[in-house]
Amino acid sequence: MSTEPASIESLRVLHQSHDYIVVDKHWDIRIDSKMWYEKQTVQKQLQHHFPHLVDPSTYYGFRFCHQLDFSTSGALCVALNKAAAGRAYRCFKDRTVTKAYLALLRRWVENETQTLDFSIGKNSTEGRTHTMCTEGTEGCENPKPCLTELTVLEYGLYDGEPVTKVLLQPLTGRTHQLRVHCSAIGHPIVGDFTYSLGADDSPYRMMLHAYLLHIPLEAQPLLVKAGDPFVPSVDPKWVPQRSLQTLEATVEAMLERRKTKEDERLKRVMGEDRKKQRNHQKVEEETEEQRRVCQEWLSEWSGD
Repeated sequence: MSTEPASIESLRVLHQSHDYIVVDKHWDIRIDSKMWYEKQTVQKQLQHHFPHLVDPSTYYGFRFCHQLDFSTSGALCVALNKAAAGRAYRCFKDRTVTKAYLALLRRWVENETQTLDFSIGKNSTEGRTHTMCTEGTEGCENPKPCLTELTVLEYGLYDGEPVTKVLLQPLTGRTHQLRVHCSAIGHPIVGDFTYSLGADDSPYRMMLHAYLLHIPLEAQPLLVKAGDPFVPSVDPKWVPQRSLQTLEATVEAMLERRKTKEDERLKRVMGEDRKKQRNHQKVEEETEEQRRVCQEWLSEWSGD
């Protein structure tokens, strides 16, 4: 990832198999668009680099398994056939997918780990209908529960201003969830023009990056990391000053926690299935017994 704007050529592939391609989406580029004037999208990049993989039966030629905002960079999964798309969709639907984002937040975040649980709804305020807002905000419609885990990685300066580098793990999938949650605790994402009401317009991009994507597909789980763009070698304006924990150790601990929860979930499901099976067998046995008694009763009745 560089500080240069996106182009049709600038498509970085993180993973490719018979069923999936995972790309490192550039910042400030749409995934797809129906507008004729949108010359640069991930869809068009894929068509340029992989014309033989275009599926004419789909509107855009490719099946995007999930979404990333226009301003967000990072891991984006594309299914190459209908069956693969269905398998990925089930994982997202069952909320077994793990996603983690890197971000630079304005000012120094005091609490090193925290769970953000603000409910989020659509903003009906005139001029802000393209945005989301937290429950209790004027004009907030249909708020839904949302959860985000925040872990502080480093404190430092961006262009001379105090910022905090964090790892964000969304446990739900509401539109603009990470951006709204960070803004709600008073630490908006650096370069987030929309949720700073247009004030934060000096950085070249919004500092939010989809770093990790884990889809627990049955045949072969998909685990992809999109690298860390928030390092001085990429952007010298970011100057780390104090590190609390490494990105690698934080991600490893996060994946281990998720694996433990998934193992517990599978045990519960298997236990419930066995219980249902026993109950079903019991019902069948009782039904057979009732049938035998009924037959005896009918025999006695017909003999009178």
